[in-house]
Amino acid sequence: MGDDSTISPKDRFLTVYGRKPVLEALADDGLRVDKVILADTARGPGATEIQRAAKAAGVQVQRASAHRVKVLAGNGKQDQGVLADVVAPRMRSLAAALADRRPPSRVLLLDGITTPANVGMILRTATAAGLDGVIVPRRGVAALDPLVVKASAGVAFRAPVLRCGSAREAAEMLTEAGYGLYALGASARTTVFDVDLPQRAAFVLGGETAGVGAEVGELVTDWVSIPMPGDVESLNVSAAAAVLSFELVRRAR
Repeated sequence: MGDDSTISPKDRFLTVYGRKPVLEALADDGLRVDKVILADTARGPGATEIQRAAKAAGVQVQRASAHRVKVLAGNGKQDQGVLADVVAPRMRSLAAALADRRPPSRVLLLDGITTPANVGMILRTATAAGLDGVIVPRRGVAALDPLVVKASAGVAFRAPVLRCGSAREAAEMLTEAGYGLYALGASARTTVFDVDLPQRAAFVLGGETAGVGAEVGELVTDWVSIPMPGDVESLNVSAAAAVLSFELVRRAR
């Protein structure tokens, strides 16, 4: 099962929309903005300010219909008639990462995580922990939009994001490439602290309510849990990702 090897713009850019996020991206020397798209209905001081900021940053401004901007932003209520495509230098397709001479050894796979705040916090944590990749499927997971960027405190732009169609597709590709696939589940006897890991391992983090889906679950090598001596049933998925990520840091040391 292969991912299409053509590089989609969605595998190169993170799109931000709204006047303030676009102006912030243009003003950030650490970011490279590919282009700004401004609705042809956008007029007045706000539009002028964006055009001035884009010119100062050497970024091309394209005009498009207000409807087109809404479609591209994917969020008609808050785009304010402007969006920017920001280059995400570490984002690439999962297929490209697996075909690399040195494929990633430790990756997270997001399966059905639909809350942008959780996706953003997981990207921030995994990047801080130096993980090799976070697989964010295009389907079934929150879109990489300004809400995710905000929750990551801007780290999403520099996170090692790997893209593919679905979590099932990712699980098949990882299995085929010889990865052990470990899913987090509260009732598993093996814990993240004592599981024996192969050279290459992927960890599946399931959705906020349903957990790891059946389609991915049937491909799992082993289920692992986070031991919780206190009287709490489960952790928020971003908190669980943090525990797992820093256990991997501890092992690497």
